[in-house]
Amino acid sequence: MWKMQQIITHLKNSRNVLLATHARPDGDALGSLLAMGLALEACGKKVTFYNESPIPAAYGFLPAVGRIQALMGSSDQYDTAVVLDCSTLDRVGKGAAAMLQIPTLINIDHHASNDGFGTLNLVTPAASATAEMVYGVITALGVPLDRDMGTCIYTGISTDTGSFQFSNAGRSAFAICEELVGLGVQPDVIARQIYGTFPLRRLRLLALVLGGIELTPGGEFALMTVTETMMAETGTTPADTDGMVNYARGLETVKLAALIQAAEKKNGEAGFHVSLRANGSVDAAAVAGLFGGGGHVPAAGFYTELPLEEIKARLFDIAGDLAPWEVTTHPLPEQAAGNQA
Repeated sequence: MWKMQQIITHLKNSRNVLLATHARPDGDALGSLLAMGLALEACGKKVTFYNESPIPAAYGFLPAVGRIQALMGSSDQYDTAVVLDCSTLDRVGKGAAAMLQIPTLINIDHHASNDGFGTLNLVTPAASATAEMVYGVITALGVPLDRDMGTCIYTGISTDTGSFQFSNAGRSAFAICEELVGLGVQPDVIARQIYGTFPLRRLRLLALVLGGIELTPGGEFALMTVTETMMAETGTTPADTDGMVNYARGLETVKLAALIQAAEKKNGEAGFHVSLRANGSVDAAAVAGLFGGGGHVPAAGFYTELPLEEIKARLFDIAGDLAPWEVTTHPLPEQAAGNQA
């Protein structure tokens, strides 16, 4: 509680705030970013919304999403930076180093693997989503929630609970969402935008990806690969692959699914981003940890500069015996978490 109080006190005294979340943002990242920014503006703060990646089309309906900018400007203009939904600062991307120059860096996150970076940090793995934590911060600030903030928070909770299908969809998540619906938030509209509306290019890419799905002999592990050639052929971008790994996870025999795709170069080397999804019986975060990544039991991810065939070989080797990664005790709803990457 004292950490929350410290953060609230500092935010009330701040003037110019940079808000950031991880590259390749998902619904929780964007919902948390926008809800926090709208609340701080209601407190009279100057706010800059920052994310280095293209925003997935599915989230184009979110209030103020058009204000998110890919350049943060000079760090000396800010007295405070708030980083949301990032287990490590480097997940922000290229702007991470500059953020360390800002006098106060606040870290708000729900990943158990969070390394505690920042001047002030609030890390609550029991939360269903970072958006759930942002709801608590906004309430503590004394800012009246409105429909726009509520839409952002609802989106974050919905996406990080797998549309309320993951075990982290606990009582607090439903209680908050019930309140938000009372403010005029429309679950059907949000669900249709996120889960039921796609550009044609995405469906064409999905057809290619599904056509190349690879399975272990027993079907416990499924692997999907998105190549640069596929994206060029369909006119898609990495943002169009958001959530695509769930198609593999949905196969009836699958315990663990992976989606591999080319990522932006780091340190001059080409790399790959790998998304992992599990059915609850396997710890996806533990598998991601073998590659230096992290996340949650049902959803995790990692970045690697290993060659594509070596990534595949290692994943299939791990999948040959999933026993070490099995979840023997299913977490309580409040102890699980949703969507890392």
